[in-house]
Amino acid sequence: MLVGVHEALDQEGYTVILGTTFDRLEKQDALLSTMLEHRVGGVIMSPVPGCSAEMLERLRQWDIPVVLFARDELPAGQFDYIGIDNIAGGRMAVEHLLEGGHRRIAFIGGSPQSSVWKARRSGYSEALRAAGIEMDDTLLVPSATTRQGGRMAVKRLLQHPNPPTALFCYNDVVAFGAMLGLKEEGIVPGRDIAVVGFDNIQESALFQPPLTTVAAFPEKIGAYAAKQLHERMKGDASAPKRTILQPELVIRQSSGKREEKR
Repeated sequence: MLVGVHEALDQEGYTVILGTTFDRLEKQDALLSTMLEHRVGGVIMSPVPGCSAEMLERLRQWDIPVVLFARDELPAGQFDYIGIDNIAGGRMAVEHLLEGGHRRIAFIGGSPQSSVWKARRSGYSEALRAAGIEMDDTLLVPSATTRQGGRMAVKRLLQHPNPPTALFCYNDVVAFGAMLGLKEEGIVPGRDIAVVGFDNIQESALFQPPLTTVAAFPEKIGAYAAKQLHERMKGDASAPKRTILQPELVIRQSSGKREEKR
């Protein structure tokens, strides 16, 4: 995503200041204050889950263009927003697993406070409901969005009296951790338990087994966000725009059919 932002704004001659929040509100506040001190001409941000009305008002008072991307944490219609259709992405991931004969499908990783988690969970539950499968809340295992988070989540699921045959992971990094955790227990991802990620980062094609995932086009989102910010900085005063890109399923070897494992 950052590559898309940098390439687009570099072409227009802008200097990009990068800040990372680590999903902490206090860090986000500090970074925004620093950027204001540097008198930046505009801000592209992925809001931390739990942003308050106070944060919304603060951004308004800046009187500079603000473009949001990836996370839909603030009320719609206040700022430009660029993102992926996370509900559709979650739905297509689970539909793929259902087509493979899976009925016990877990959703692991991410924070229930995040708008992205909520949307992907909605897609997950919609697909199950359409298939006539009652959702089992014990198969929802939130975790840190890290390899270790995915590893610990899958270890917990393996203790379940009726464990899943497939995993839909919040993102690819969680999926990598989950597959490592499965291997530690002598379980072969893609053969014994199917795994699907989300994002389609570069490593997903190189991991063993290669990861089936939902492509979220982060570079394209970054480029769209940068282009929109540039237009605002040039004086575009039209109503805030909401741009939602459609995800695509990338099928690799990690999501084997259930009957193939019998």
